[in-house]
Amino acid sequence: MLVSDEILVKKSQKGDYPSFEELVKRYEKKIYNLAYRIMGNKEDASDVLQETFLQAFRKLAGFKGKAKFSTWLYRIAVNICLMKKRKGKRIETVSLDIPILTKEEDEIKRELRDDWSESPLATLENEEVKKNLSKAIDSLPEEYKTVFLLRGLNGLSNEEVANVLKISLPAVKSRLHRARLFLRDKLSQYFQGYGSRG
Repeated sequence: MLVSDEILVKKSQKGDYPSFEELVKRYEKKIYNLAYRIMGNKEDASDVLQETFLQAFRKLAGFKGKAKFSTWLYRIAVNICLMKKRKGKRIETVSLDIPILTKEEDEIKRELRDDWSESPLATLENEEVKKNLSKAIDSLPEEYKTVFLLRGLNGLSNEEVANVLKISLPAVKSRLHRARLFLRDKLSQYFQGYGSRG
């Protein structure tokens, strides 16, 4: 039986280190993937991951449980990412191999791979689509990118995103809508050019 975050947090607050280790195991991939998407490289993402759990451990006694633990943890991670970016510690890179983070996207990826596995050309085209999607996401304005990553790739609800970023629910919806429009525009430019090649 899976122990709830709430129980693990309470045990951790009482000094039960194995409970905190369980929380780390539960969220380290999600935090790393979020940091990687925001920061754009593995080194900074690893730094953010370590700093996030270090801060969470230090501030755990002050966690009151008003928000879900995961929401609180995402807020810490996003704040660290934004601080690092403001300080100019980010190295500009574009990921050519986006890790797929949600179950729905995993299924889409498998379907594409199954559908086109016989054709090496189609496999290359699929990689090109992923590369262009990654570039489009990376080119989003920062305020839209963070909302899109939290909502679209990490699966947080609009309310949770608002809580993590400390913005209003309408602001989340607006930024998410604008991010989707931006991506649709960027990707439609690519696909128009793509269609004229064949």
